[in-house]
Amino acid sequence: LKNDTFLRAARGEETEHTPVWCMRQAGRYLPEFRETRASQDFFATCRSPKLCCELTLQPLRRFPLDAAIIFSDILVVPQALGMEVVMVPGKGPTFTEPLKEVEDLLKLRQKVDVTAELGYVFQAITLTRHSLEGKVPLIGFSGAPWTLMSYMIEGGGSTTMAKAKSWLYRHPEASHRLLRLLADVIIDYLVGQVAAGAQALQLFESHAGHLGPELFQDFALPYIRDIAQAVKSKLKAEALPLVPMIIFAKDAHYALRDLAHAGYEVVGLDWTIRPQEARSQIGKDVTLQGNLDPCALYAPKEKIGELVKKMLEGFGTQRYIANLGHGLYPDMNPEHVGAFVEAVHAHSRHINK
Repeated sequence: LKNDTFLRAARGEETEHTPVWCMRQAGRYLPEFRETRASQDFFATCRSPKLCCELTLQPLRRFPLDAAIIFSDILVVPQALGMEVVMVPGKGPTFTEPLKEVEDLLKLRQKVDVTAELGYVFQAITLTRHSLEGKVPLIGFSGAPWTLMSYMIEGGGSTTMAKAKSWLYRHPEASHRLLRLLADVIIDYLVGQVAAGAQALQLFESHAGHLGPELFQDFALPYIRDIAQAVKSKLKAEALPLVPMIIFAKDAHYALRDLAHAGYEVVGLDWTIRPQEARSQIGKDVTLQGNLDPCALYAPKEKIGELVKKMLEGFGTQRYIANLGHGLYPDMNPEHVGAFVEAVHAHSRHINK
């Protein structure tokens, strides 16, 4: 590995500069991405190892990023359980038959062979790992159980998650059954990604903000903990590398102390919390990742540099991975993404002197 800065920061080792990558760095803000994707359905693209590899590599040809993240989607897991998801232009991912009643759980595959159902992701990871030629580490990922459950019940995006949350209140046992089923698939899926060549893993609890402390404690945190523990023990049992794991629970400030002790080397942060506050809640033994407001990239380049400098001063340059507080938006200027990456490297090197 020619550049292991990201992995060293994740493990809490000293780094010469602060590593940086961006959520959704392979995405629609790049003209070459739009060109590659033009002729194909979104999920057909996800099922093509060759296209996933190409899309993963595109941002690395433009920017000196310190990590690659495999191009895929969190909703491949509900697909593996037998649900149909289509990408509707202008609307986003849509489930043709969302879960409405508890009885609908019986329609889901109760035992999932992840190699049979998600082998295309593993092939994409192996192909990309070879194509990277040790340039930077490759991150694999999955959605977390609550986030996936909310999509499966809502049938797509939602501003309130009221349908999914109503299950937590009305059908707590069935909710736990579904969350357990998802967690078991996610565990095998993440282990499979490491076997295929992933060098770090990120779990996305993107809809944590829709839960308050109590619901999070009951329906999200136990599975987040369990996934970290089970993945690590399976990796050990299968003599696979123990890769660093990142938990990103968006809008879950109320749970930062719990997440710090959930078994992950890195806790990712959204942009709505001050660096110093996050550091004081999480402590010194866990690496932090984040958390520039993605919309800051609409600012002039000089301003981006100032905001990055302030962020680095807040977090400190060690035990820290720079990122945005959420993914890149489709209308962003690639040059501003480059300015963000370069500012992280330049300012962190300067502070480290």
